[in-house]
Amino acid sequence: MNQQVTPLIPSSVQPGPDSSIGGLLLASGKITPENAERVLRMQKELGMRFGEAAMRLGLITEADIQQVLARQFDYPYLLQGEAKFPTELVAAYQPFSHQVEKLRAVRSQLMLRWFARGRKSLAVVGINPGDGASLFLANLAIVFSQLGESTLLVDANLRTPRQQQIFDLPSRQGLSDMLAGRAGTDTIAKIDSFVALSVLGAGTLPPNPQEMLSRSSFGDLAGQLQANYDVVLYDAPAFSLGSDALALAARTGGVLLVARKNHTNVRDIHAMQEQMAHSGAEVVGSVLVDF
Repeated sequence: MNQQVTPLIPSSVQPGPDSSIGGLLLASGKITPENAERVLRMQKELGMRFGEAAMRLGLITEADIQQVLARQFDYPYLLQGEAKFPTELVAAYQPFSHQVEKLRAVRSQLMLRWFARGRKSLAVVGINPGDGASLFLANLAIVFSQLGESTLLVDANLRTPRQQQIFDLPSRQGLSDMLAGRAGTDTIAKIDSFVALSVLGAGTLPPNPQEMLSRSSFGDLAGQLQANYDVVLYDAPAFSLGSDALALAARTGGVLLVARKNHTNVRDIHAMQEQMAHSGAEVVGSVLVDF
């Protein structure tokens, strides 16, 4: 996809981090303590807001102000070059763009059609490799976390996983290792750049991915994850690669299909919908990506 006045406090209570504009600018390294004093003097002399004074002094930009305002309202996003995530994570870098508005529209539909019905898990599946399902899902997980939902993105593509690379996770154990009983929930990585997003990578690539996803241990793990998160999104292997997506869909109960404009065959979509229905999964909807 081109496809983010201090009150008196009793001694028994510890003060939290400063969430004022000035405090956030200091904490993020946008201004130094020395420059903050200059800003405060101008703020007092001219009777303007801290951010306005800092901008007049040329210490920060309008983009800096927008970013700290977003953090004040628990809607964090990133500036280009601020993290190692790919620029295609538009939900992280361009949260007010037309593309991300479309992602929010998808999120709203999913909340109404699926999650509001008491569901917590959803698999996202593309027809063919390269259809953009993984990148779409990464962006979707970010916008769910920006809503304040405790969100877990699980890379259940045990053939060609991508989420570890997208979120710049260190090489580590993941889903397959948990299913094999060789790792615990401490394998899940909290993505600090966002308020409520965690990612569980695929882990060690097994020789039998379809069988791993069909094990009863996966059902047990899925139930545990649902108990700990508001939204659990699964990245599935492309449908054309085998039966992994069907096994995953049977566990989650719901599927969102991803098709690529001018690449995905409509007949393949219909065939996939039929097989998903036979597996007992509900096709919640479909999205068309273009890149």
